Amino acid sequence: MMHAFDILSDPVRRRILELLSEHELSSGEVVDVIRDEFGITQSAISQHLGILRENGFATVAVDGARRIYALDTTGLEDIDQWLAPFRRFWTPKFEALATEVARGKRKRRK
Repeated sequence: MMHAFDILSDPVRRRILELLSEHELSSGEVVDVIRDEFGITQSAISQHLGILRENGFATVAVDGARRIYALDTTGLEDIDQWLAPFRRFWTPKFEALATEVARGKRKRRK
């Protein structure tokens, strides 16, 4: 099994995950987008999909002759855990932003 950061270090795999985060896609749909954007073969894309599937980043369901890929967040848990100690740097900033947005909404209502 590969480490989550090794998997995400590849731009093709990151792009596939971005696509799957929007909605499920058939393998053909993934191939069409990735081939157009990266100029790689269907075989290479299938290898990337396999790596994502084997490491908990994607699931596949068979629908007749089609394979339907979906995002699996299991693989992202390692990254989430690694990021945990760093959240203290941005959480207060997001909370302050939320406060300012709420304050602005109240002013507009008045």
